[in-house]
Amino acid sequence: MASGKPQLSRHGIQVARTARYYMMGGSGDGVGEAWFVLHGYRQAARRFARRFEVLDAPERIVVVPEALSRFYVDPSPGRHGPEHRVGASWMTREDRDNEIADYVAYLDALAAEVATTAAPSVRRRVVLGFSQGAHTASRWVVLGRPAATELVLWGAGLATDLGRDALAAGLNGARVTFVRGESDKFRDRREEEAQEALLRELGIPFDLLLFPGGHEIAPGPLRDLAAERP
Repeated sequence: MASGKPQLSRHGIQVARTARYYMMGGSGDGVGEAWFVLHGYRQAARRFARRFEVLDAPERIVVVPEALSRFYVDPSPGRHGPEHRVGASWMTREDRDNEIADYVAYLDALAAEVATTAAPSVRRRVVLGFSQGAHTASRWVVLGRPAATELVLWGAGLATDLGRDALAAGLNGARVTFVRGESDKFRDRREEEAQEALLRELGIPFDLLLFPGGHEIAPGPLRDLAAERP
């Protein structure tokens, strides 16, 4: 008779699923800008989109994708109803390589879908990530095909698992901006300095935008980012 625990073998399978995203802004030949804005941990795309209403303009579309992993944010036990808030996460440490590959493929497919409806005259393509979404945004720009002209990292920095060669190639031609709240309790000054030094070594230019706030999307810095840039 066999003894001991049964041996488990690990497997994976790719499946099709439906992802949700929201859009606002103009349409047609007058559109010159496309913004993809990625929410943070525990957030949902529809609520997150409200932070970007100041960007609503006929010449701009704003695309707000939602991460693939949803969960109930409220910690209360028992049955959850419509009064319980739902948030989402781009990834966890569990099976992280596949989760990264999955969301890069998802965002690439979304960019391709949006490209079929956006005007060919779009000249400015901004990928903005907030908090956990900043790490997601940097991986997407470096590992995927968003054709971004700008990468905005708000409330966090580059994903630290991106290698030097990948960063040098993936950020070539993209304008990088770090947006930081002066009172953001999640700021890590040593990591900020290390990432700035790395980008300087790689010859990748970047901008810093500080504002008098915390870990939040604020309308003032958004307006500054949206202003026509040289």
